[in-house]
Amino acid sequence: MITRHTALSANIVAFCRFLRKKGFTLSAEEEADALRSLEWIDYTKPAELRDALRAVLCRNRRNLEAFDALFQQYWKELEKAVDSKIAQQEHRKPKPGRQQEAFKSLKTWLNGNQEKEEERTAYYGLSENLNRRDFAAVPADEVDELMRAIRALSRRLAAHLNRRRQATRQHASLDLRRTLRANLRRGGELLDLAWNKPKRNRAKLVVLCDVSQSMELYTAFLLQFLYAFQQVFRRVETFTFSTDLQRITPLLRERNYEEALQVLSSQPLGWSGGTKIGHALDTFVRDHAPRMLDSRTSVIILSDGLDMGETELLTNALVRIRAHSRRIIWLNPLAGYAAYQPQTAGMQAAWPHLDVFLPGHNVDSLRKLGRWLGA
Repeated sequence: MITRHTALSANIVAFCRFLRKKGFTLSAEEEADALRSLEWIDYTKPAELRDALRAVLCRNRRNLEAFDALFQQYWKELEKAVDSKIAQQEHRKPKPGRQQEAFKSLKTWLNGNQEKEEERTAYYGLSENLNRRDFAAVPADEVDELMRAIRALSRRLAAHLNRRRQATRQHASLDLRRTLRANLRRGGELLDLAWNKPKRNRAKLVVLCDVSQSMELYTAFLLQFLYAFQQVFRRVETFTFSTDLQRITPLLRERNYEEALQVLSSQPLGWSGGTKIGHALDTFVRDHAPRMLDSRTSVIILSDGLDMGETELLTNALVRIRAHSRRIIWLNPLAGYAAYQPQTAGMQAAWPHLDVFLPGHNVDSLRKLGRWLGA
């Protein structure tokens, strides 16, 4: 019987063992390549996962002819295991409250207390689209897998930004497309050559994350997403706030993300407290904006807009930020609901001063944010 594991990486290893039993000759290096390929594809799409694994694991024509059928057979059997496991869990006990489970999930993940994935079946299915899973509804055994999905997405977007090129008159790299277009009227003879060079990314980011109780889990996922962009943007400045503003940029630069998040959650930074958005943004304007904002800076604010402070402070701070930056992007997890309206006092005060307003509740919303970062 095939056992389903928690992490997709464990399922890939098990799939390689399955292929060996079917006559495939696979080395440990090919197995490692299969795992590394997950960082560069959207593995929540079955067809993309299948194509990537086929490219890595098939050595000959016989392997290629058999692969698709074996792929379908393996993952179909795993889906049956998932259905059986879910039915058993629903029969044993009721599901806990959504928000309570979300915070428990994050604390479990931070403390490294996941159950051993070799000993149980997983609640992870290729048929379930992680892209649309609300961060606040993630069970403890899926937090790590969702973090991997977010890391993979951010790396792909960062790599895309790094590949952008611009035209130049200097003899750098030949731009074949522009060269062919320019010589069409010459009968195909390449007389005029066009060149391009890597486009230097001068954009900067300032990230202001609400870490009040209602935002804790969403902030953890967004910071993971933006962590990879430190390698792409010339400068990324990151702040957290609830009632007070704290700069955490040095911490994110010096440590890997999991260690940084553990330190942040243990420090008295106001995590899981109330929210005074206006006071926090006013502090940013007074103490940091003059040296951090310019025409190349995009400011990202992650908050649900539930402000306990003075909305006049919020309005004045946003007016000054907008006047000295490229754009203000506001991510609100509540905007992921179809019936959402910006009716809180905080959001009504902020709304006229925003350039971009997006939901920030799942992987799909982070993908849309990535498009704005490259704009």
